[in-house]
Amino acid sequence: MMKIVSDIATLRRAVGEAGPVAFVPTMGNLHEGHLSLIRIARQHARAVVVSIFVNRLQFQPSEDFERYPRTFERDQQLLTSERVEIVFAPDERVLYPVPQSYTVRPPPIAAELEGKFRPGFFDGVATVVLKLFNCVQPAVAVFGKKDYQQLMIVRGMVQQLDLPLTIIAGDTVRESDGLG
Repeated sequence: MMKIVSDIATLRRAVGEAGPVAFVPTMGNLHEGHLSLIRIARQHARAVVVSIFVNRLQFQPSEDFERYPRTFERDQQLLTSERVEIVFAPDERVLYPVPQSYTVRPPPIAAELEGKFRPGFFDGVATVVLKLFNCVQPAVAVFGKKDYQQLMIVRGMVQQLDLPLTIIAGDTVRESDGLG
């Protein structure tokens, strides 16, 4: 049975009971691409943890954080069908109980490609991913190749900070309409 947890202490207890876990971080609004990452995660650990957290730090002032699609009930159904053991769905105040003044600054690659058009975006990505890794403490985490720049930044962060986990890359899976 899938456990939905919203606080870090409960998450850590659930992960401790589940044993080594594979982790798939998401912002929700799940689609087939996310589900393919979950299937890959299933191959690498006894239990899978999926996070659903819309990260304010990834949005620029001109972008609309409030309008990001939140489809939690539908996401739960999809995660149940994939037999996910733990869903970590914290409120923003759980991950950011005070304004986040400590952030992770990725290397210059973060200012190229997508980062060129969204300054600071990858600072927000790296910061929340590091926080989520600290909360979940997975053995492996799965990221899609679709966001290749993000994948490279996360891999580099894990390597340089000597985080005790393996990053696995999943191939891009697109919906029938071509979106992924």
